Amino acid sequence: MSLEITTVSDDAGRRLSVAGEVDVSCADELRAAIDAQIAEGVTGELVVDLAEVPYIDSTGIGVLVGAAHRVSEAGGTLVVARPQRNVARVLGLLGVQADLNICEA
Repeated sequence: MSLEITTVSDDAGRRLSVAGEVDVSCADELRAAIDAQIAEGVTGELVVDLAEVPYIDSTGIGVLVGAAHRVSEAGGTLVVARPQRNVARVLGLLGVQADLNICEA
């Protein structure tokens, strides 16, 4: 399954909606999309919506954690929104919820 990333910007910040499996084969694509948003300047929240992501591996999680730190350094906050149950479970097992500011809604 290929990865699809859609970006929407508004007054509250930016939202990247991700669809597909995030694994070693496409993690660079997610990193590039997030980095492009950081390069444009981040104020407020950068939301990565994972509602359409059924699977994420350690490489994808590493991309998100690294991005959270880069967004923070740029003056913003990375929020991972609406992870599916199995993705949320993996994030919980790895203990990265605080880094990723997980939001269920």
